[in-house]
Amino acid sequence: MFFKLLKDALKVKNVRNKIFFTLFIIFVFRVGTHITVPGINAKSLDQLGELPFLNMLNLVSGNAMSNFSVFSMGVSPYITASIIVQLLQMDILPKFVEWSKQGEVGRRKLNQATRYISLVLAFIQSIGITAGFNTLSSISLVSTPNVKTYILIGALLTTGSMIVTWLGEQITDKGFGNGVSMIIFAGIISSIPNAISTIYEDFFVNVRSSDLVSSYIFVALLIVAVLAIVFFTTFVQQAEYKIPIQYTKLVQGAPTSSYLPLKINPAGVIPVIFASSITTIPSTIIPLISNGHDIPWLTTLESFLNYQTPIGMVIYAVLIILFSFFYTFVQVNPEKTAENLQKGASYIPSVRPGRETEEYLSSLLKKLATVGSIFLAFISLTPIIAQQAMNLSSSIALGGTSLLILISTGIEGMKQLEGYLLKRQYVGFMNTAE
Repeated sequence: MFFKLLKDALKVKNVRNKIFFTLFIIFVFRVGTHITVPGINAKSLDQLGELPFLNMLNLVSGNAMSNFSVFSMGVSPYITASIIVQLLQMDILPKFVEWSKQGEVGRRKLNQATRYISLVLAFIQSIGITAGFNTLSSISLVSTPNVKTYILIGALLTTGSMIVTWLGEQITDKGFGNGVSMIIFAGIISSIPNAISTIYEDFFVNVRSSDLVSSYIFVALLIVAVLAIVFFTTFVQQAEYKIPIQYTKLVQGAPTSSYLPLKINPAGVIPVIFASSITTIPSTIIPLISNGHDIPWLTTLESFLNYQTPIGMVIYAVLIILFSFFYTFVQVNPEKTAENLQKGASYIPSVRPGRETEEYLSSLLKKLATVGSIFLAFISLTPIIAQQAMNLSSSIALGGTSLLILISTGIEGMKQLEGYLLKRQYVGFMNTAE
């Protein structure tokens, strides 16, 4: 189905140009991920081993952090800033609440605020991560560690992050798909060959001939398990709960009824990224605080927040569930949805407009968030448990997050392609009718 859809899309000049433009921007981004920041010994990061926090940064930066390139921060500051702006719109900052109600003009103001916040976050994170890794690395990461050097590196990484964000916006405006998602998508795709190579080395290189049969069986079972998880994840990500809608004012040619679709997993992949960040950041901060000394409470805290330990897995799952509930209500605001339905002269059958509609939507969102959070926790924990049980690379532990991003972006891309082709059919029909 995908290849047929892509083949049909490539026949349309406008859609073909969008796809090629997107590929060009991704190529530029991938080139930038291999340009190391001046004054940095990127190979010293290899001395850190498979640090969970480093793996997380590689995930959101398209593997740019492993080279400590100018694009190392990726779109991470922009994602964080976007979430902060969304939170501030929830009756926290009156100005942002006012802008959220001003339509297109307000949206531009919120986008501008997001850029400014991401600029500040990028600079702070750049200096913090550089200083942290320089302390952790066995071989000095920064050749001449001083205030001037850190500020210069921070400025370069911040500039790189802004360029990556701009590239993402160009994809959104002139290309194909959501720009931020496509950049992360491209980074994950680029890491797949390395993951396959790692599995090959673990099970086929330097393995006794008597164990080869076991290796083949294991890899076959692994492929079946991955395909099953992909199928299950795709099914849940596309699943929707359709709320029937009735209209009180009939306009000529307008339908008398419709439905309001709500995803079974309304929060998407954001709760997993948040939970991963919170559980992996301490592994970098705690060594800075301890400074080589054995401090029992810090060691205990690090163990609790390490998602590769049993207690850490439980805390990781709880964080995913909490963030899922929280972000579900950020994505779908029951009060605004009820207000929009009332303004559109529509209502949910057997539910009175206004307050009762808001309560009904809140109750429904809680149920959907419960299902979605359990799904996210299952998908996220399964690779971690598999990695622990089979002694695989720790980068496999973030496989669930990568899988969610890949599938979500792929589904969104297919729907957009279908939309382009459907629009072309309608345009062609109208021109023929004329």
